[in-house]
Amino acid sequence: MLDNGYIKQRLTEQFTDQVTGFDEPYGMLSFESLKDLNLKVLQFLYDDPDLRFQFLTDLTAVHYPHQKRRELAVVYHLHNLVDNIRIRYKVFTDIENPDVFTATKLFSSANWMERETYDFYGINFVGHPNLKRILNVDEMNYFPMRKEFPLEDQTRIDKDDAMFGR
Repeated sequence: MLDNGYIKQRLTEQFTDQVTGFDEPYGMLSFESLKDLNLKVLQFLYDDPDLRFQFLTDLTAVHYPHQKRRELAVVYHLHNLVDNIRIRYKVFTDIENPDVFTATKLFSSANWMERETYDFYGINFVGHPNLKRILNVDEMNYFPMRKEFPLEDQTRIDKDDAMFGR
């Protein structure tokens, strides 16, 4: 039977200490590797006859502004449809060099998800067939989901916080 322990065992057998950060929030196995290994790990998870993670449920990013040299994380949610198991896989990158290899050759669905992630976080998916903005205007010179701007102006006097549940 396929469970989180067996998935972790197979990953550590294949990649030894190159796959780290194992955790199980809410029962979902989560782990990470170096960004240069993302395609090797994804291909292994896809091809292994026991694991069969052949459906990319979601691909997004997270901005961690206080983690030096690991400010941006690309997050893959994969699903084994046969055994109905989901996992979360993360690769971290430096905000100054946000290059991560594209997963579009393995998962066709990664195409638009990577474009959206580029559009909002600025991740450069190396090898992507058409990496350009998908929702924001081309003239936008920043990435709106990065935590680089204050959420609101604390000096505003034209709004009543009671109207916002505070």
